[in-house]
Amino acid sequence: MPLHCCMGAQMMCSFGLAPSNLVVLPINRETINAMPAANIMDHVPMLNIMPFGMCTSPANPVVAAATAAALGVLTPMPCIPATPAPWVVGAPTVTLAPFPALDNISQLMCIWGGVITFVEAGQVTTMIP
Repeated sequence: MPLHCCMGAQMMCSFGLAPSNLVVLPINRETINAMPAANIMDHVPMLNIMPFGMCTSPANPVVAAATAAALGVLTPMPCIPATPAPWVVGAPTVTLAPFPALDNISQLMCIWGGVITFVEAGQVTTMIP
């Protein structure tokens, strides 16, 4: 069952070497467990999407240049996310100011070929005995 994502949700890029956390500004005025809730428009590089450590995509010009300089040995370079389009697909039946809410099965495409997915939705449930 999909979970709605909020501030702090953990993501991974298929070409990244480290996980990253989703940053959600409190502009939608909706929360999940007191954390700002996300919608599909929370895709802005270096605002919502932070770097994933090092990038290994040969489509990334910086990685391609470093790999060429190393005589063809793949050389990872620092990740700078490039995500111009919104998350796909979101929760189509749940809107959040006025776009679909972001759920943990949504994906985000980087122009360097990476696919960003969620490892953890950011929701924390505590049980009181």
